[in-house]
Amino acid sequence: MATKSNQEGRWFKVLESKQDLLEGRVMTVTAAHQQVCLAHHEGKICALDNRCPHQGGPLGEGSIENGLLRCPWHGWDYDPCTGKAPGYDDGVETFQVEERPDGVYVMIVPPPEHETTVSDIMVETMINWGVNRVFGMVGHSNLGFADAMRRFEEQGKLKFFGIRHEGAASFAASAYGKLTGRPAACFSIAGPGATNMFTGLWDAKVDRAPILALTGQVATQVVGTGNFQELDLVNAFSTVAEFNHRVQYRSLYSELMSLAIKHAILKRDVSHLTFPDEVQVIKVADDEEVESPEGRMTPLQIAPPKESLHRTVEAIRNAVRPVVIVGHGARFHMDKVRQLAEKLNCPVLTTFKGKGLIADDHPLGCGVLGRSGTPIASYFMNEADLLLVIGASFSKHTGITSKITTIQIDFDPLALSKFHKIDIPVWGEISATLDLILDAEIANDQRTDQRGEISDRWQIWRQEKKKRLQENRGEGISSIAVFDTLNRHVPADAVMCVDVGNNAYSFGRYFESRNHSFLMSGYLGSIGFAFPAAMGAWAAVENDRPIVAVAGDGGFAQYMAELTTAVKYQMPIKTVILNNRELGKISKEQRSGQFDVWATTLKNPHFANFAVSCGAFGERITDRGQLDLAIKSLMECDGPGLVEVMTDPGLI
Repeated sequence: MATKSNQEGRWFKVLESKQDLLEGRVMTVTAAHQQVCLAHHEGKICALDNRCPHQGGPLGEGSIENGLLRCPWHGWDYDPCTGKAPGYDDGVETFQVEERPDGVYVMIVPPPEHETTVSDIMVETMINWGVNRVFGMVGHSNLGFADAMRRFEEQGKLKFFGIRHEGAASFAASAYGKLTGRPAACFSIAGPGATNMFTGLWDAKVDRAPILALTGQVATQVVGTGNFQELDLVNAFSTVAEFNHRVQYRSLYSELMSLAIKHAILKRDVSHLTFPDEVQVIKVADDEEVESPEGRMTPLQIAPPKESLHRTVEAIRNAVRPVVIVGHGARFHMDKVRQLAEKLNCPVLTTFKGKGLIADDHPLGCGVLGRSGTPIASYFMNEADLLLVIGASFSKHTGITSKITTIQIDFDPLALSKFHKIDIPVWGEISATLDLILDAEIANDQRTDQRGEISDRWQIWRQEKKKRLQENRGEGISSIAVFDTLNRHVPADAVMCVDVGNNAYSFGRYFESRNHSFLMSGYLGSIGFAFPAAMGAWAAVENDRPIVAVAGDGGFAQYMAELTTAVKYQMPIKTVILNNRELGKISKEQRSGQFDVWATTLKNPHFANFAVSCGAFGERITDRGQLDLAIKSLMECDGPGLVEVMTDPGLI
């Protein structure tokens, strides 16, 4: 086989010493992106192209038998120094080698300068639309797209977080969307990598969080042949993705990416693009258009119909004891909500997903309504003569009564009266609608100022919590004590990521919000959400706000390997695990349903020791007297940290 001439190539050092490669052995080295098979044969170092011409087998992983280099994939033989296949005309390219005093050098022709690819165009478009955080795993069917992201990350335009499981990637991107209202991307290979993302994508979909899923795919040539890791990803994603397309040769690349992100933002839904292996590296013209959102997005401040507004204003004006109930959909409009509540001197209750949208120490804040809530919230709903429900969807978990006159405001007409008839459904963008209500005449001299009652009800509830703090069955620390301690030590502006289970119920009931943001798997209710969500939250705010994950032992164990991801990227996530050694919520449901308690006990590792082994702070607490110091140390530690609290499953 031909050898490249000296004029075309450059010398690259590939070994420190000839002795680094034993006689009769081969190895793979890389020079200028060129993989080279080095062979030590009959006292001489030889260099060949590493790729067998038949199926691409890596010759550097082969062996020398009877003086011939054998391909590890199908046994084809080559002369280790000439690259020729004895008895045949084919062979592999060879490279010049020089053994110098300071090492072994190989002559390589450097690759040409990078030419713009399909992936470059689509990644740049994605960044122009503001999608610059990607969680995922690089693999054999997405390498071209990954290489494009690498180039933009080197320019400081994108941040990529390599995770340990694609399910964590989609949960992290879902949490990013819930916190910011903007999409992040999750990224995987074809086949199992793509299917691993489904749970997190469904979490985003049912909670109306924008998200972009990017998947590799096997080469178009072998689609339909049952190729390794081949799945029909467009068909597979059809149930979860609002926008769902395969990128093909001569697709409108930038337009496809723009439409995917536009759908994710405007529909608050899942968009999916899948990239066949060969399409990712197709060369395109240097002047290929790269799109941006300029001129592609309409203002969304749509006012409600006049009739709906008139009925709303009239109902509010006539109400004596109105109550405002806000859900997760109102999270970006709370300044206007508070203005209205303060004008009406009325309580503000939240759904569990809306926890913290108004601080519990606000004179009108009443905490969470429903199963995870406080008796304060349920009291004021029951005493109300008008419910003004904003950005909430009346789930059974919240339990908003249908027996009191109700106004519902939402941007989505399908969310209005979704579960039952609403007296006054109002379709409009929340801020625009509230502005019109605030400008209207809604005063009522007979209206009750409920601030005093709110203060009294908080005093009653806090006295009740003090009583519950005294409970001790000798089977672990109570959840009440854990959240009482967190109330004292968690910074007021932290982003709180909560899992599913008894820990979540206790969290909603006992943790008192100030200026916190809360993230949870709402309608999907997926266990394992908290820690990946904390990674997504950190990617959104970085070190501007503290990030705290609260999880049970069952939930944390599902994605506990991601603690190494947090250590790798120096994400200072503080994790509190309530370890009650069982799936306590399921045990409770089995008892409630008159079933035997079965298959809910857990065999756990020592989570604190695991954290230390990952390079994070870790401490296990078995006595309530240790809680204050442990949580204080957790909040003050550098980098990621974890406190494992051995809790009583019965004290929630």
